[in-house]
Amino acid sequence: MQFQGTADYIADKDLMVAVNAAIRLERPLLVKGEPGTGKTELARQVAAALGLEIIEWNVKSTTKAQQGLYEYDAVSRLRDSQLGDVRVHEVGNYIRQGKLWQAFTSPEKCVLLIDEIDKADIEFPNDLLQELDRMEFHVYETGETVRAAIRPIVIITSNNEKELPDAFLRRCFFHYIRFPDMETLARIVEVHYPGIKQALVHAALTQFFEIRDVVGLKKKPSTSEALDWIRLLVADDVDPATLRADPKNALPKLHGALLKNEQDVHLFERLAFMARGQGK
Repeated sequence: MQFQGTADYIADKDLMVAVNAAIRLERPLLVKGEPGTGKTELARQVAAALGLEIIEWNVKSTTKAQQGLYEYDAVSRLRDSQLGDVRVHEVGNYIRQGKLWQAFTSPEKCVLLIDEIDKADIEFPNDLLQELDRMEFHVYETGETVRAAIRPIVIITSNNEKELPDAFLRRCFFHYIRFPDMETLARIVEVHYPGIKQALVHAALTQFFEIRDVVGLKKKPSTSEALDWIRLLVADDVDPATLRADPKNALPKLHGALLKNEQDVHLFERLAFMARGQGK
């Protein structure tokens, strides 16, 4: 079982090596990188390339590790007991399976995506250590043990918003997705917009990387934002010649696709003002 990328996802050699190493070791693959660099999409493409089902667990700030295992609805059971419902005699009627339970009991090998694990509380990764390591957990309400007969391929993503515990990192195979260079980003653009004019791509990406290199930028535009921006340029049939960065112009064309906060907009306006003052 080897991942070699797909026609819809540009994966470099190091990333493919990381995916395949995690599969062989049967360890979770922890993927970090800037937002918008394709971490979540990687899991979907691994599943598509290997012909596997994907089970996605999207982590939020309020997510608890227990929710990934199961949830016991004691309130509903109490209500049904008061109403005389016969369902109360079977506790399993009030247990909701979590994403790990679904992945562990899948009849075939699957891909389990735990997306943006760093959004949750710092104890969240620690609470999943044993379950991900041993691929089993105990259901106290029923006395059963849920054990993975077929180990899923686990891919965990993080935007690096907070540090993860060392004990958790030790159990993972780690890969950092570097921001693509201009050549790689051009290939990604071609995948999304086949047949796009190369002159427009070259001009757009040249300015895009100039914007990313501006000192003091609070949020650098990501790969997904570059794709959105180029899509707008194509829709508006923008002349590539007009895209060349002119320091006297306040902002890039359609800058709302690239600059996502007022501080960065003001930064470009100040740079343009300084450039005009220096007579450039």
